Amino acid sequence: MAPVEASQADDAAAALVGKVAAPGDVVMLLPDSGRVAIGSGGLRPLGGAVVASKCGVVRRSTGGMLWVEGRQKRYIPAEGDTVIGVVVDRLSEHLTVDIGGPFKAVLPMLSFEGATKRNRPAVYEGDVVSARVVTSNPDMDPVLSCVDAQGKASGLGHLKGGLTLECSCAWARALLSRPMPAVVAALGKEAAFEMAAGLNGRVWVDAPSAGLAVRVAAALARAEEELGPGDDAAAFVRRALAGELSAAGGGAG
Repeated sequence: MAPVEASQADDAAAALVGKVAAPGDVVMLLPDSGRVAIGSGGLRPLGGAVVASKCGVVRRSTGGMLWVEGRQKRYIPAEGDTVIGVVVDRLSEHLTVDIGGPFKAVLPMLSFEGATKRNRPAVYEGDVVSARVVTSNPDMDPVLSCVDAQGKASGLGHLKGGLTLECSCAWARALLSRPMPAVVAALGKEAAFEMAAGLNGRVWVDAPSAGLAVRVAAALARAEEELGPGDDAAAFVRRALAGELSAAGGGAG
């Protein structure tokens, strides 16, 4: 999150919600004092204004954070984002990770909980990781970490087994939000599974059996397009778990 000083910021920010923005649009002029919180993706401070960097609808979280929600699958890394990545190379000092952005990301070997120079993480090419973007700069590869400020994993790290699926960045953000989407709550009542979502439009799913993991992934993938706000999420989930739906864009983790 990039904080920007502004006055009367709360009223100004609230008036933006629901507006459509295109790249280069001045979304708001910064008032004289106060604070505007710009979330990951779509907005950036420029001079005395907040400018859109992608197409989409301006959204605001309950905590007051602003971002632009689009339907794109191309992910633009932003500091603080939680992402799901696939290791594409293992070098002596770091892993190279595909996070779906314009460039591959760098994940230092020592950026895992408990990792030392003698005790490197057992993560190899093809493995899936949940990580946090700690550095994002247009002139260099993004840098990731699998620990928080206290050196703890806090849910990040190597995601063993399971499978991954791709979705829009907007749906991935919804899966990370609270309250969670109705389909996730309904799945939790019907099946035992684990899920990790990344703001880069990837979701990792694991379950006691491969078949169940595939059906849960199908429900999550299809719900984005097929499950409306007033639809019966429980009935949709029962269809998915009965094998009546198939996931699109999934892959083994």
